[in-house]
Amino acid sequence: MRVGIEVGGTFTDLIAIDGDEVRITKVPSTPSAPHKGALDALESGEIALGVVDDLVHGSTVATNAILERKGARVVFLVTRGFKDLLLLQRHNRREIYDLAYNKPRAVVERKNVFEIDERVDAEGEVVVPLKESVVSDMLRELFATQEFDSVAICFLNSYAYPSHERRIAGIVSQINPDIPVTCSCDVTREFREYERASTTTLSAYVRPVIERYLSSFDTELSQRGFQGRFSIMQSSGGRLPASGMSDNAITSLFSGPAAGVIGAVRQAGLSGYKNLITLDMGGTSTDVCLVMDGKPSLSTETEVDGLPIRTPVLDIVTVGAGGGSLIWRDDGGMLRVGPESAGAEPGPACYGRGGTLPTITDAHMIRGTVRAEAFLGGRMEVDSALAETALSSVANDMGIDEQSLADAAVRVADNNIVRAIQLVSTERGLDPRDCVLVPFGGAGPLHAARVAEELSIATLCVPPAAGVLSAYGLLASDYVRYSSITQRLRLESGAANQIRALFEHMKAEAVSMFAELGITTGLVFTHVLEMRYVGQAFEVSVSFDTPEMATLDETTLRSSFDAAHHRIFEFAESSANRVEIVSFRLGASVPPESLPSLHASEPDTPPGSTQLFDRGQGVGAQLLNRLHMDATPRTGPLLIEDETSTIYVPDGWSACLDEHQNLIITSGGAHK
Repeated sequence: MRVGIEVGGTFTDLIAIDGDEVRITKVPSTPSAPHKGALDALESGEIALGVVDDLVHGSTVATNAILERKGARVVFLVTRGFKDLLLLQRHNRREIYDLAYNKPRAVVERKNVFEIDERVDAEGEVVVPLKESVVSDMLRELFATQEFDSVAICFLNSYAYPSHERRIAGIVSQINPDIPVTCSCDVTREFREYERASTTTLSAYVRPVIERYLSSFDTELSQRGFQGRFSIMQSSGGRLPASGMSDNAITSLFSGPAAGVIGAVRQAGLSGYKNLITLDMGGTSTDVCLVMDGKPSLSTETEVDGLPIRTPVLDIVTVGAGGGSLIWRDDGGMLRVGPESAGAEPGPACYGRGGTLPTITDAHMIRGTVRAEAFLGGRMEVDSALAETALSSVANDMGIDEQSLADAAVRVADNNIVRAIQLVSTERGLDPRDCVLVPFGGAGPLHAARVAEELSIATLCVPPAAGVLSAYGLLASDYVRYSSITQRLRLESGAANQIRALFEHMKAEAVSMFAELGITTGLVFTHVLEMRYVGQAFEVSVSFDTPEMATLDETTLRSSFDAAHHRIFEFAESSANRVEIVSFRLGASVPPESLPSLHASEPDTPPGSTQLFDRGQGVGAQLLNRLHMDATPRTGPLLIEDETSTIYVPDGWSACLDEHQNLIITSGGAHK
């Protein structure tokens, strides 16, 4: 048996696969103790942990620790002269008209930053040697007088010469073996000092939190008989055994959204769809990602609370438009949705847990697009009267009735999602009309058709058990580890041989690392070069597969870079202009065992009809269970329910089920 558990902001989802049997569970999350929600899901799903071979977990623990500033007390060691590295940051302003603007606040206070006498130049040559005895005395005094939970080390140009950082880490371990040490050379061996320092300190900040969480969860699992492999999802869309997360805890930052993208790619791929836009609308937010040729877009950098994080992440854009997003009026009287959310506690007003503010879920209750008796397959009680009461205060202020307010709020949420999709598509030179929209999460299939209309997308692919697709994505993900190193290399004669040699060295390190985690076979490698014209400030990523690397030459390198540069910037310089490689990035992955096609067992209820309120008017719609769908197209309006989500098919659209249990919804009824 294989089990995936994804802890979201509102619900915790579980999917268990035992042979061809698929079991699904959805329970409320417990933000104050995330592992409790995971354990509740195991109990609700009646999972006997003694027979589970593989358990994969994703959570928001790292993200919450940063956003809520509940991480570790970190001491930060830097090269002398760089004490204010985290304060100076970059010379940019996120709010150019805000006269009281302040830069994002670092997670380490200035008083906890200490300078070390050492210096290395950009070529990795030692300029000022490290005096270990002096550092040892300083650290002994520091730890004797102050309490810290974690140590972060980021020296100038340590990406080219990591020895000083590793020697300091050894000294810390001798003085205080219980305190975790995070070195920048283990987190990201790339240049740009501020981004590397920010990533290192954030990793050190969340590391004790992640370690305590995983240790506590692992202990609970062991006490319940679990003896299988325990893995954690990473932001890059791959998982790692939990034992491999300590050195770089920051990689688990966006594990839930990344898992959803992987699940969508696999399930939509079964139906032959490779160019996708994924739309994951859960209880707290909506996450969208562009997928081209079956490969999700991967970014080398992201940020949380304004702080940059230099680590590979799926290129996901998030907006505050989830089922729990609050509906409110701004100072100008305009209707707004999010980004604040009612979350799991107290949750939307209709949950009856003390929430009094209106949310998108409450709006759907009033519109009739979510029925109280069918919520979570009828397993969760909700109260539409409480939803109406919550909406009434805003409706009265705006001089409209509750139904009209609910409809308007849903349309605002739709527009927020459209804007997010434009950020990952049209603003990057890609036409969303060339893609299939794949909605999932509890609320994604409710909004997808109207969002698609705004973007002129003609086809939707709604996976089975869409409300728990992120949990399925955990099991569908590869074991993945990315490594990178900055080493500037001009694209001149002999460069191809040097590139191959460096990648071979990085491969040997990756093989060794996976061997330590108990994975010794099946490794697949991806190669990325960060390249630029000499004189440019930023790079373009150029990818090569393994066969290409074997025959790589300077001419191929140049043409590949020119093509990538032209695709992004619509121009490429003449061949006389010189090109350089700045950084090398290696991805090492091991595919999981094959999985059966996803399907869900839903309660079967007789077909019927229902009344909705959509786009300012009452609408009569067919009421169906997903089990009623087959290969024969049905024209909208349709409201299709299953145990994890509700799918709305408006007028002008039609839906049918394909052989992979995907619900294919098309504009104008043009089915495959």
